[in-house]
Amino acid sequence: MKSRNLYLNQLIQYKDKPLIKVITGLRLCGKSTLLSLFENHLLDNGVDKTQIIRINFESFKFDELKSYKKLYEYIDARMDSKENKYYILLDEVQQVSSWEKAVNSFLVDADVDMYITGSNAYLLSSELSTFLSGRYVEIKMHPLSFKEYLDFIETDQILTLQDSFSKYLQYGGLPTVVELMEYPDTIGLFLEGIYNTILMKDVIERNHVRDAALLENILKFIVANIGSVVSTKKISDYLTSSGRKTTSETVDNYLRMLENAFIIYKANRYDLKGKMFLKTLEKYYIVDIGIRNRLIGQRNRDYGPVLENVVFLELLRRGYEVTIGKLGELEVDFVAFKPNETIYFQVSASILDEKTREREIRPLEAISDNYPKYILTMDQTVFNDIEGIRVKNILDYLLE
Repeated sequence: MKSRNLYLNQLIQYKDKPLIKVITGLRLCGKSTLLSLFENHLLDNGVDKTQIIRINFESFKFDELKSYKKLYEYIDARMDSKENKYYILLDEVQQVSSWEKAVNSFLVDADVDMYITGSNAYLLSSELSTFLSGRYVEIKMHPLSFKEYLDFIETDQILTLQDSFSKYLQYGGLPTVVELMEYPDTIGLFLEGIYNTILMKDVIERNHVRDAALLENILKFIVANIGSVVSTKKISDYLTSSGRKTTSETVDNYLRMLENAFIIYKANRYDLKGKMFLKTLEKYYIVDIGIRNRLIGQRNRDYGPVLENVVFLELLRRGYEVTIGKLGELEVDFVAFKPNETIYFQVSASILDEKTREREIRPLEAISDNYPKYILTMDQTVFNDIEGIRVKNILDYLLE
């Protein structure tokens, strides 16, 4: 079982703190494995096995615990000593109706440390956030970063860094994909299966979607246009012209469902001059490039948007809030915010061509503040610094 230290260290950091640890992310991105890694950490550090209560609601073994009362009774019966602290690990807890009532009761009634996972943003909807009244911390889990991907690849595989990156862009970063690398013919079937499961269980069934074909068409439009500015009207107009009449409101609802299932991510535009978020013309990115390739094939050979997608997800992993920067008619690919930190990024497959280089530099030069500015490119670093703008190879950045 390969470690995911980025996330495991966060769980260890929050261990025994009076907060519910909520792990969210796409189905099969590694949340269950993370709980297993944390369970092993507890055992290795002196916690008795009887003090760990682990339930995976995907298992038929726990099918009778789908109400909060049954769940409470089951866990309460296993906490037979008032002297001990218990570690409760609940996997895919959104399958239990009103689960938050049971979780909240344990925080009041017993000495527990609570860890839960879920594959839908409904887990922390505004109502639940209010109910749990700030007593939780969210750990947002993603498929493997490129750095993690290299750690997962068996050491006897002789691949150059560039070859490994090409495989990563072809098959994506879901952990199971790495396990299937010796059998590449099975990877497409796996990705197809996981995509269908996510769409059916986490979107269609949960939201009672009536027009599954329309939902899939919207998703295919988004993944074919990652990194491009889109609007709900643009999508609805395109679908209507293709014979699938719909409305902007329907498109907006379906996009929100796909976001809530962690299939796509929205990047809002930020007016760098007015210092405010703009409410229209967002960009969308997909959670995994392998799923994208399975959806629309690799006929779309435009390398730039795929690299942009990889960098966007990497910035999220590193804890940034990521927006698109707008400065008049100019656009900055990403503005990455943290408290007391701002970084600007342009992403380009290559800037060896002078016109391309000027196009990428112009928006960064127009920014008047002194926050760091980067151009990330697949070029071997020819330009280290252009007018104070740092040029960095994308692989070097991903492996920092």
